Amino acid sequence: MEAKLAATTKSGRARVTRLPAGTHNAPRNSLAWVPFLSIAAAVFGFEIPFFFLGSPSGHDFEFHLYAWLDVLGQWKQGIVYPRWASLAQFAYGEPRFIFYPPASWTLGAALSTIFPWTLVSSIYIWLALVAAGTAMFFLARQWLDRRDATFAAVFYAVNPYHLMIVYWRSAFAELLASSLLPLLLLLVLRTDEKGRRVTVPLALVLASAWLVNAPAAVMIHYSLASLIVVIAWQRRSLRVLLTGAIAVLLGAALAAFYLLPAIYEQKWVTIAEAVGTGLRPVDNFLFAYSTDPDHVAFNRVASSVATGEIILTIAAVWAARRWRSRNRELWYSLAVWAAACALLMLPITGFLWNILPKLRFIQFPWRWLLCLGVPFALLTVMGFRRWTARVAIYLAMLCVLGLVWQHFQVPWWDKAADLREMQDNVATGAGYEGTDEYTPVGADAYNIDKTARRVTVDGPAHAAIRVSKWNPEFKLFTAEMSAPDNLALRLFNYPAWRVEVNGHVVQAGTRDGTGQMLVPVEAGANRVQITFVRTWDRTAGGWISIVAIALVLVSRKRL
Repeated sequence: MEAKLAATTKSGRARVTRLPAGTHNAPRNSLAWVPFLSIAAAVFGFEIPFFFLGSPSGHDFEFHLYAWLDVLGQWKQGIVYPRWASLAQFAYGEPRFIFYPPASWTLGAALSTIFPWTLVSSIYIWLALVAAGTAMFFLARQWLDRRDATFAAVFYAVNPYHLMIVYWRSAFAELLASSLLPLLLLLVLRTDEKGRRVTVPLALVLASAWLVNAPAAVMIHYSLASLIVVIAWQRRSLRVLLTGAIAVLLGAALAAFYLLPAIYEQKWVTIAEAVGTGLRPVDNFLFAYSTDPDHVAFNRVASSVATGEIILTIAAVWAARRWRSRNRELWYSLAVWAAACALLMLPITGFLWNILPKLRFIQFPWRWLLCLGVPFALLTVMGFRRWTARVAIYLAMLCVLGLVWQHFQVPWWDKAADLREMQDNVATGAGYEGTDEYTPVGADAYNIDKTARRVTVDGPAHAAIRVSKWNPEFKLFTAEMSAPDNLALRLFNYPAWRVEVNGHVVQAGTRDGTGQMLVPVEAGANRVQITFVRTWDRTAGGWISIVAIALVLVSRKRL
């Protein structure tokens, strides 16, 4: 094994070389599984309350679990990549899977096919945190010996913000994105040294970010920009900036099958609701005031965790200052990244949230704790060599979590019966609550009739209606009408729906007040077929991704 120490290039700047590792490193085979087992055991330890209290049901818990069940149901019907969440909005549907990245709901649905439903969310959390810790181990091992790298990995996997996500937020996609951040830093620090060999892996990380969680992807791209600037300044190299720019473009192209439809079709939904009152950055800076008691309570939770982590990170930056002479690039990268994350949580940066592209769609400034976790864990291990100090720092953060648990907001819990009720709502077709920002334009989920039949007559005419198929992306029924009229469907209208009556394409209408689809039919027999078609943006996005994948494969062969 090898450990990295700083050497000096001809230009006098610190660069990384490899020397034999410390004496406490055992042979590779004897310790090969120790880091992984340590991470796995630590994550399992923090899930022990689940066995006694149930599943922590945070803000996004039902959003994710209902999506997993919806996707699983569509897989059973042969729909490999769902686009329309047919049971959302109490079975009126919404285009959730066009806008929400596929990685988390694909993983959740896949786990649901293997494990008992009551355990799926716990297994998902375990996998996500173990992946995060493993990624941190590979990053930390570049500069630290095995024991220190293992501590950094465990510290990162169960860091305070991750635990806040688990117990209060249930932001499962964001939790999964935490495994990409250590890889981002690792690859950025290798730019220029590895040349073109870094561009493709960096692009893959950026593409994965888009496919995991959009707010996390925005933070990852801004983090990349700050890190690239620091590295380029340290090395006096424009090549680093070029590598970063190419990786961003290639990453977006790889994820275009999701990104292009998500961008283009925003005009078809009420996407502005994502940053409505209570969800705006201005409402969620540290210790921000609100008239909503629940909002204030959770903001105190997030603000307390953020304050403690920021203070300890500042102490760790100072304690690790000796690394400026050993590896200037690493120390400055971590210090600048940490400073940027901390500042963006404060109201003084409010103007940046209004002018920087897409920054406001992160919604919650304290979300930058996701990125701060990397420099926090690494700098703590780099700066505090004594294990007693490291353990004391972690225990201090656990005390903060315990304090907010007791005094601000106790986590919510779902029992096995609650989880089975969710299954029943999907199995019976009753559906579940939808999402405001994914509601089609003109629809109002608060005015719908939750007991409505799938097809009814909107006017005075009489009809004999027979539904043959009612799948998520295909509807087929007949209507014997006494007079011309409109048929009202238990389905929100959306531009991707193609409506055919007796083999002819017709323009569907939208019912005022609810947004239901209205299908015009004539007197007599009518055969109505409704299909969720592939729009041009989905086709174009798919081809862009295919071309990008081909470029990646060709470039890898040349390298």
